Amino acid sequence: MAITNEMAAPRRTLPPGYIHLGVSKEIAPTLRGFGLDPDPVIREAGLDPRLFDDGTNVISYVALGRLLTLCVARTNCPHFGLLVGQRATVLSLGLVGRLMQHSETLGDAMRALVENLRIQNRGAVLSLNISQDTALFTFSVYQPKAESADQISAGSLAVAVNAIRALCGSGWDPSEVLLPQTVPVDQEPYRRQFRAPIRFNEESASIVFPARDLDRRVAGADPMLRAMLEEKIQQLKGAQGSAFSDDIRRLLRTRLTGNHCSADDIAELLNMHRRTLSRHLKSSGMGYRAITNEIRFEIARQLLQDTQVPLAQIAAALGYSEASAFTRAFRRWSGQTPTTWRSHSDTDDEL
Repeated sequence: MAITNEMAAPRRTLPPGYIHLGVSKEIAPTLRGFGLDPDPVIREAGLDPRLFDDGTNVISYVALGRLLTLCVARTNCPHFGLLVGQRATVLSLGLVGRLMQHSETLGDAMRALVENLRIQNRGAVLSLNISQDTALFTFSVYQPKAESADQISAGSLAVAVNAIRALCGSGWDPSEVLLPQTVPVDQEPYRRQFRAPIRFNEESASIVFPARDLDRRVAGADPMLRAMLEEKIQQLKGAQGSAFSDDIRRLLRTRLTGNHCSADDIAELLNMHRRTLSRHLKSSGMGYRAITNEIRFEIARQLLQDTQVPLAQIAAALGYSEASAFTRAFRRWSGQTPTTWRSHSDTDDEL
């Protein structure tokens, strides 16, 4: 059995806030589809066009968001990110995509994606939750100050659906798709890609589907290749290491919305004492409250900028008992009220 070049090739350590190009490699051909030369747009974003020659190259989330913002402006296409994800396949997910292909069931494949994506993406976090007979797969950007989180989220759900169809058959469709963005003028591109009801102005980017689908067998899965891929991914995880504060950010991003997540809760999740958590965070230069507020601000910023979710609903999602408490906190973080921030974001979008 041959080892693919991707498995054999050394990979650079991925720092927090960075991502292997992967799916984003499709930005250049998507621009060409609009009759545009991608190189000037990529240079305008401060990037070298040669970066896009190899999907294993590394890009920061800040640079990726800046590039996507430019792409939307240059193409006048508000669903540009969706088109990028639509072009991608399960193999665009690199080693993790290959592991998904050789997982025993769809559930194993989705858990492999959730548990291992950080070897390729250190700016977003995934979760898979089961409630009775429904599965909820969620993608969340947690990297602070990254632009175009709505574009990244829509594209990521598009490639996730492509990957599931590759594993389960092209006829697979989700029950519904949730997107944290305002209702677009033209919803047809979303309907064509997802072939399911779309709910906009949601708090998260999620795919909803029957939990029974997780038991579907993946045709052509090779147990020996799966074992090799798992070993390689574990090696990469070990070599990558982790910044403790980044691990906390990832945990908080998946748990803050709709859940009260205290320092004691996080310590319990990490199987450590509360004082041990504080000691680790102190050595990393940030306290638990500071990191929690950073993530709350990032979630609030994304929802205010990309959706029309009411302030009271955002406040409740972030664990505030009333909208006024959220408003006071947001003013401390940004120097503006949430309403002012949202109105300025709307003005910027129009420009």
